[in-house]
Amino acid sequence: MKTINYTENNNFKAGVITINRPSQLNALNSVVIDELNTLLKSLEKSSDIRSIIITGSGNKAFVAGADIKEFQKHNIQQAKALSQQGKEKLFNKITNFSMPVISAINGYALGGGLELALASHIRIASFSAKMGLPECSLGLIPGYSGTQKLTRIIGSNRAMEMILTAKVISAEEALNMGIVNKVVDQENLLDACLDFSKLFNRTSRESLRAAIKSINSSHLPHGEDIETEEFSKLFETDGFKEGVAAFLEKRKPIFQ
Repeated sequence: MKTINYTENNNFKAGVITINRPSQLNALNSVVIDELNTLLKSLEKSSDIRSIIITGSGNKAFVAGADIKEFQKHNIQQAKALSQQGKEKLFNKITNFSMPVISAINGYALGGGLELALASHIRIASFSAKMGLPECSLGLIPGYSGTQKLTRIIGSNRAMEMILTAKVISAEEALNMGIVNKVVDQENLLDACLDFSKLFNRTSRESLRAAIKSINSSHLPHGEDIETEEFSKLFETDGFKEGVAAFLEKRKPIFQ
């Protein structure tokens, strides 16, 4: 069964990926993770794609979590590989992706689903969305960087509360906590994400990549050095030359 559909929006230069397992509430399994990894590799090479939008099929779930049946009998070694490979193939790959990734959270985003959204750079949710990391109620903890990314986004106090109590919150609560950037009506969700993606057309591809890398390094001891390195490398890019020329000529830049 094909689990992921891909369409390209030429007007806004946005790739839209839909996780398509509605009968399983779009739960993640190894096949979905592998297919997402393959799609992202392909999209990263595309010269006419400026951003990615990830969403789930239907109106019930973005991704309702990981497919528990797939790993319920794992031993310690298998569980370690599951976590490491998931991060390498998908979750940290999205966080460190060279172009912006937007999560369109159209329903339940629980466990691995919220971790997928947290890996994205921008999160827009429908008012009906519900979010949480309920792994402790299964005798686990989030294993796809959820303990790390949620803490960086909302701070340790609130991350402790959400994870230790396994609580599920509304989209409006998530907005107030800073987990999502915006909340809209369900029928307007994809359009809101596409409108957001248009904003990236005002920036150069190289500066987007450099900004993502620099922001992601902000918690590292050498984050300042990474920022300086990325800043300086941009001076030899076509995007910088076009941006400066457009500024001096008092026109809008035309980035490639």
